[in-house]
Amino acid sequence: MDQTIKFTIDGTIVTTQKGLTIVEAAKDNGIYIPTLCNFEGAKPKGCCRMCTIKINSRYMTACTTPAADGMEIESNTEEITDIRKSIIELLFVSGNHFCPACEKSGNCELQALAYKYQMLVPRFPFIFPQKGIDASSPRLMKEQNRCIACKRCIKTIKDEEGRNYFAYKNRGYALEVILDPELGKDIPEDLAKLAMENCPVGSIIYKEKGFDEPIGSRKFDKTPIGSEIEV
Repeated sequence: MDQTIKFTIDGTIVTTQKGLTIVEAAKDNGIYIPTLCNFEGAKPKGCCRMCTIKINSRYMTACTTPAADGMEIESNTEEITDIRKSIIELLFVSGNHFCPACEKSGNCELQALAYKYQMLVPRFPFIFPQKGIDASSPRLMKEQNRCIACKRCIKTIKDEEGRNYFAYKNRGYALEVILDPELGKDIPEDLAKLAMENCPVGSIIYKEKGFDEPIGSRKFDKTPIGSEIEV
């Protein structure tokens, strides 16, 4: 039975296999839809809303919406671009993202998206929160002021029994992603480094580790985010 489906993204015909999300189908066809919380291999949650698209005049998240035959999707429009830019601005003003002093500068997906959408001065007032730093783990430091609550560490960093090293704490404005104090004491080196790598910003830092690459040669320093799959 043929499982091939066709739909359009900004007028471009997309052919893919049934069962993929719109983000996955778009990527397979060389079309970039920005995400922050979405992570390949982990169940999508639609936390960050960066992948907001419009389907038949309805706003949807591309990472959680299955691709369907005959869809007409708007993604790269002036309206959607402004929505995505406003999300980036909100994330910047709700945390302390001082890029020149951040260990993730040049490898940070939030920073790269700010460049992509040409964020200069946010339209929202800065909050300048003081959420503190958890350095209790012997291998990891959790910088809460940089956290965007994307849930990627919660979804991807688990022990052999399936227990999460990271979890949400509190709700609403007080929401934080924390490292479990007991599990954090014995987190293996490879998992600690993976946690830092999977974090899209500089909120999870491996202790006693400097920059692997010098300024000017890091992941997004020369190649804009998404350009490897953007047509």
